[in-house]
Amino acid sequence: MWDDLALFSEVARQGSLTAAADRLGSSPATLSRRMKALEVSLGRPLFLHGRHGYALTSEGRDLLRRTERMEAAAADIAEWRDRPRGKRRVRISAGTWTAMILSRHLTEFWDASCEWVPEFLQCELDMDIARREIDIGIRNRRPDQPWLAGRKTATMHFAAYGNAPDATGWIGAAGDRSNTPSGRWTEAQHGDDIVTRANEAQLGMAMAQAGVGRMVLPTFVGDHTHGLVRLGEPIDALTSEEWLVCHHEGRHDPAIRNALTALARFLSSDSRTKAA
Repeated sequence: MWDDLALFSEVARQGSLTAAADRLGSSPATLSRRMKALEVSLGRPLFLHGRHGYALTSEGRDLLRRTERMEAAAADIAEWRDRPRGKRRVRISAGTWTAMILSRHLTEFWDASCEWVPEFLQCELDMDIARREIDIGIRNRRPDQPWLAGRKTATMHFAAYGNAPDATGWIGAAGDRSNTPSGRWTEAQHGDDIVTRANEAQLGMAMAQAGVGRMVLPTFVGDHTHGLVRLGEPIDALTSEEWLVCHHEGRHDPAIRNALTALARFLSSDSRTKAA
């Protein structure tokens, strides 16, 4: 039963057997069988099966609220078990450039006297807050899941950069970076002109500095990086909001609350525009 409830939570959050199977390393057929068995054992319809995926019934939404509390309790116990004695560790995920800026300017919003210790996890894809893989995520959109809370910190702009105004060719993205907005935009708009790709953003930027081609970068990085010039106006299609996101219950943890306040103060300021 406990295992089926964990599977149910993932299917409910993803709204799709295929997406949930990808997250869980399972198969849609296995999940379908387990969800049907769970509905039978509970004697309640949990999903509206149809062309819109696995939408929740009112009973399903009610169960999800309960399973989320179970997950949160299990995650809290695991975090407590693994927590080193001393100050509370706060796990923060961000994309390459934001993680780099936070690391370089760490002492502007944190010092050893704080009652929390930052642990940075650089990742181009969203890490799972519901399962407490992280405590705080810095993301490019407002959270739309009911179990997440968010705070807008900035509006982000992106543009093309090269080592000279006449730079030609484009540097594309590979690996996880190919699924980022800038990676998808470069592929869609300039796929035929891509001369090489990189799965690490800093490798791509190094190639742009060396004259290999143009690369899309956030303006707070490109405008302040030696050896690069902006090649045009910001790309409207890539303009996005930046949000601090955490679990709606986790934000009441004093350490997470203090980390959110410190991060919001820094990210909302002009500190990130210092030399990247």
